[in-house]
Order: sequence, then C-alpha cells, then structure tokens
Amino acid sequence: MGSAGKSKEYGRIPHKWRKIKMAMYRKLGKKSDQRIALLRNQVTQLLYHGKIETTEARAKEVRKIAEHLITLAVKEKDNFDEIKVTAKVAKKDKDGKRIKEVVDGKKVTQYDEVEKTVKKDQPSRLHARRQMLKVLYPVVEVPTDAAGKKAATKKVDLTAKLFDEYAAKYASRKGGYTRIVKIGERRGDGAMKVILELV
Repeated sequence: MGSAGKSKEYGRIPHKWRKIKMAMYRKLGKKSDQRIALLRNQVTQLLYHGKIETTEARAKEVRKIAEHLITLAVKEKDNFDEIKVTAKVAKKDKDGKRIKEVVDGKKVTQYDEVEKTVKKDQPSRLHARRQMLKVLYPVVEVPTDAAGKKAATKKVDLTAKLFDEYAAKYASRKGGYTRIVKIGERRGDGAMKVILELV
C-alpha cells in the first residue's frame, strides 16, 4: 500500500462524523439584494394591512422578521419619558387661513405659544425604533377619492403603529403573532399560495 492508500484511509472524515451544515434562511431563487427588498416590502405591507397573500416559502421568511419586530415593540413599549415643550402654532381665522400682519412692509404670520406633552424615547426604545426603520419601507397613504393629488397624501408612521397598537394588543402573548393559512396551489408553477395574517 502506498501513500495514496493512507490518505484515503486517514485523510477523509467518515460521513457519520462529518458536520452537516444547514441553510440559515431560504434563498427564494433571488440574489441577496432582490431577496432583501422583497422581504422588506412584504413585512411592511403585512404590518400596514394586517394580512398579505404570498407563497408558503416567502411567508415563512416574512413571519420570522415580522415577529421579531413585534417582539421588539412589546419589549420596549413603556420605555419613554413624557416631557412638556412649548411650541409655536400659527393663528388661524374662521376659514382656517393663517392670520398675517404687516411688519416693516412685509406680511408676517402671527403665532401663539402652546404647551404640548411629547413622548421622548429612552435609549433602548430609540435603538429598537432604529432597528425597525432598517427593515420597514416608508408608507404613504393615498385616499381613493383624491387619487393623483399629492396634497391629499399622508405619511404613515409604522414604528408608532408597532409601539402603540401592536405592542398593546400582543403584550400578554409570548410569540406566535402571525398565522399562515393555505389557500391552494398557484396556476402555472403549482407553488402553494398562503394568506399570512396577524392573529
């Protein structure tokens, strides 16, 4: 027996002692940047609408991320301080238009000083908010009657929705915030379609 026989015998580790490495996540047949964009979009839509229709593999990946964000919100929901601040608010007439007066030949808006109570995040809650913003896309709400008019649009703060609405709703629940319901195979490729919804 030569050196070749030795290397065969001692060089390779037998199969039953070899470490089997499993994938950490599903690739979903996409490159990493496309996959991340897809998952971010679906997580955003799930938290905004409450449910989405997608494939089973995608739903299982989206569920992981969405449940992590809700857990963060539940954990940090009470970590804030309430502080009073004085803010300037423009005076308005009965039609809702700003009241202006002429000062040195220029029209200047008149303001009232109003005291407001504002929630100021503690460091851990601020960090959680930034972790959420890394995942969530900005959402703009467009009313159906004024579609196409930019003035009627409204930005939706999904982090505030997570902290105020979902955290209060799931405070007593330890995980399992979502449900996957199978609705049949998709025509064409036969992929299993599911509805992913918040419980």
